[in-house]
Amino acid sequence: MPNSVSHRAVSLTPGEHSVSLDKLSSNAIKVCERLHSAGFEAYLVGGCVRDILLGKQPKDFDIATSARPEQIKGLFRNCRLIGRRFRLAHIVFGREIIEVATFRGPHNGEQAPSQTNDVAKADEQGQLVRDNVYGTIEEDAVRRDFTVNALYFGVHNGKVIDFVGGLQDLKARRLCLIGDPETRYREDPVRMLRAVRFAAKLNMEIDEPSSDAIHHHAGLLQNIPPARLFEEVLKLLFNGQGLLTYELLEEFGLFAQLFPQTANLTKIVGSREARFVEQVVINTDNRINNGQRVTPAFIYAALLWYPIEEATAQYQIESGLSPADAFSMACSSVLSSQLKRIMIPKRFSIPMREIWHFQHRLSKRYGRRAYQMLAHPRFRAAYDFLLLRGQIEGGDLFELAQWWTDFQEANNEQRKTMLDALKQSSPSKGRYRRKRKKS
Repeated sequence: MPNSVSHRAVSLTPGEHSVSLDKLSSNAIKVCERLHSAGFEAYLVGGCVRDILLGKQPKDFDIATSARPEQIKGLFRNCRLIGRRFRLAHIVFGREIIEVATFRGPHNGEQAPSQTNDVAKADEQGQLVRDNVYGTIEEDAVRRDFTVNALYFGVHNGKVIDFVGGLQDLKARRLCLIGDPETRYREDPVRMLRAVRFAAKLNMEIDEPSSDAIHHHAGLLQNIPPARLFEEVLKLLFNGQGLLTYELLEEFGLFAQLFPQTANLTKIVGSREARFVEQVVINTDNRINNGQRVTPAFIYAALLWYPIEEATAQYQIESGLSPADAFSMACSSVLSSQLKRIMIPKRFSIPMREIWHFQHRLSKRYGRRAYQMLAHPRFRAAYDFLLLRGQIEGGDLFELAQWWTDFQEANNEQRKTMLDALKQSSPSKGRYRRKRKKS
């Protein structure tokens, strides 16, 4: 169990570590100070402390406190309580949200007699469906996931406190679950995804007990609600280390749990499907690391493209449908199957469909159609998608992508010349007169 971990607490004074107030959010400092002045314990904890110790700039600032959620809300007008499974307080400062959690305590038969299923409950697989058992800071530390995420910083005294050996693991670049890995993964299977994400993001190695348990329990991800997995996948693929993350997901059998249709096609190393997915995450990494905009619609569209192509061919063979009808049915079928694993909001699934259907429209570029497509708001994403496909598959697809590249860069006169040349080379695909009906 998690609280069976025992380490002598280590406390570093301000001169012994690199965490300082000037590296912290001023709003987070204010929250800690107000909680402390009201008689509660309050510490910055988790990723913000870990990242500063690693020389990185933290993005989020989380606080752990002895105050209960209702007590926190009573101290801050700008506070809202969220969550049922884990009761949390969000203190809102404009666009910045400081997340405050009450110290967690032991559960599953170890809680006090007064604790009931109203505050702690697990399902048949051992997954925690409710966990609002409160405790001390020491108990809170052993309830966290990884040792490097269980480091506390006191704004009031400037000390970094480590109850579980996190400082030692941080120095060794080692990612270790706190407690028994099998139990911790059963409590929350998403911890397997977090292990992969932190290993890639922080350039750490997952220790052997934690990694072995992932291989054995990857299938537990099927118990996670699809809506929750959408946010987790964004964190995995949009962290600037997407390629390494993808390789680790494949290594541990987690990618097949998230994208089963795609995983069936990427099993063969070096296949066009595998190379396509790899190039997608490489391009996404480059855009993120260069400060460019990325959208979930594009990467999800790319991850499902080859399953759609395969399903299209099957519909044509089995049902005798036209290519257009088979493609439309394949798009709906593949997306529907994927939504059972990861719930993709309509604000992304609709653009995904548009990107897919645009792939066929881009080949029909004669006359006014080329200008109409160029002006379409989804053209750029569809063109980037086509360009990526062309780089992987080559041949006519590469030539088509290159034509659109040249067409975008050309002036009006050059564009007219390109379209005229296209019409002459394929006269049957140019304009035609509609036949009159015989009277």
